[in-house]
Amino acid sequence: MLFAVQMTVNIPHDLDPEVRADTVAREKAYAQELQRDGTWKHLWRIAGTYSNLSVFEVADGDALNDVIWGLPLFPYMDIEVTALARHPSAI
Repeated sequence: MLFAVQMTVNIPHDLDPEVRADTVAREKAYAQELQRDGTWKHLWRIAGTYSNLSVFEVADGDALNDVIWGLPLFPYMDIEVTALARHPSAI
């Protein structure tokens, strides 16, 4: 199944800078791993924000939940998920 996921990151300003740097580095590594294995199909920055719009391909909603909960920045995110279906006019 395909899911569109909008993620907005809200890291607290008072978070220890070392913890922040480590968390962001782990997030990047995890995201790149998921892209390489084909789970994270698209990753787009929403201009002017610390947000992204992504497309994931997973077996079902439970699998997506596992992926999202695995994101190191998950505790600092507002997330909106939309299940996608093929449009009959798409070529």
